[in-house]
Amino acid sequence: MVKVITYGTYDLLHYGHIKLLQRAKALGDYLIVAVTADDFDKTRGKINVKQSLVERIEAVKSTGLADQIIVEEYEGQKIDDIKRYDVDIFTVGSDWVGKFDYLNSYCKVVYLPRTEGVSSTELRKKVQNTRIGLVGYSSFINKVYREASSVSGVEICKIYSRYDTNLNDDTKKLCAYGESYSEFLEGIDAVYVHSNPHLHYKEVKEALLYGKHVLCESPLAMSKKQCLELIKIAKDNNLVLMEALRTAYSTAFSRLLLLVKGGKIGKVTSIDAVCTSLSTNNDSVQSFNDNWGSLAAWGPTALLPVFELLSTDYVDKTITTMLDNNQMDVFTKIDLRYLNAVASIKVGTGVKAEGELIISGTEGYVYVPAPWWKTDYFEIRFENPLNNKRYFYQLDGEGIPYEFVAFLRAVNDDYDEHNISNNISCAISDIMEQFEKKSNIKIIRH
Repeated sequence: MVKVITYGTYDLLHYGHIKLLQRAKALGDYLIVAVTADDFDKTRGKINVKQSLVERIEAVKSTGLADQIIVEEYEGQKIDDIKRYDVDIFTVGSDWVGKFDYLNSYCKVVYLPRTEGVSSTELRKKVQNTRIGLVGYSSFINKVYREASSVSGVEICKIYSRYDTNLNDDTKKLCAYGESYSEFLEGIDAVYVHSNPHLHYKEVKEALLYGKHVLCESPLAMSKKQCLELIKIAKDNNLVLMEALRTAYSTAFSRLLLLVKGGKIGKVTSIDAVCTSLSTNNDSVQSFNDNWGSLAAWGPTALLPVFELLSTDYVDKTITTMLDNNQMDVFTKIDLRYLNAVASIKVGTGVKAEGELIISGTEGYVYVPAPWWKTDYFEIRFENPLNNKRYFYQLDGEGIPYEFVAFLRAVNDDYDEHNISNNISCAISDIMEQFEKKSNIKIIRH
């Protein structure tokens, strides 16, 4: 019996896929089809896959051409599969000619001609684009424009900014000069908000009341009450409101959470998260007028792993902050106490420290090197170093495309991919409110 194996994503299964599978089937007696997992697709840069792994497997199964369906989950699996299943022929489309010649050492490699004029990429492009307006007052908007524009289905139409000095030539062309915010909202489907956190509530609320979906940088608002109000407005009007905290959408962070919640290091007893930069212009947090302060800039990021792994139900907290002459916090430390664990976050825009994340457990610990919020790598370490394991996941750019893909899926496909729960959003806003009131806060001078 001649065994044949082929690999693919098979997103939006179409006639071209079926023809390729038919040609592969004709090469032998038994066809194995490997469907790439979502996480593995992301590591290869395919972040805008429309269908889930289950949907894609079912689509391949429905063709009746596969004798066996497996899942491709890691780099180098092709060699393992060829050996494991005693494969005689490996085959893929002709657009990969030469790429897999190295497999000739293990079996015969055949490149099959593809059906011209049809592809999943082209099908995705035919889906109506979501017209998005960007709101922001920093040079970070340039990065958002560049990275978000690479996502299929995203059409950046306008930019609303009080200052154009931070914009480059490409983004200046889209700046809505002279328009009011309400005029800016006309002619678009959704809004991305990256402004001073004190403006989020007003800008998000107005966008929602105009019937626009919203992707907003964290925090959604500077009080829990305002946050809950925004969530209710979105729900009542059947609109998507998502918090744009890039770390939450990265493959590495998602995998880290799964491993820790699955008991890989035992029971979590302590979390230490550090996020600092020597100015708020750290390419992700500067806004107009013009210093956000360290907690507004970095607090949501540092609090994310704490609330994800230890919940928002802390029993006590201590906030210590260092203020400059303008009463702006240049460094803030928050200690949270839980019934059976503790957590500490350190954030600073005038203090520099090693931006690492350490999650301690009863059986081991997770170490994520600086800058942990952009990580594509982390380690799980144990008492016996021979048991230590490293995990690598590719992160493209600032990670902006990942959150835009999730946002588009929620808007267009009614797919609930809110990587940050409403509960966590409200807890972050609550911390912001308590800090703003400066009640029960220890203050030191810069």
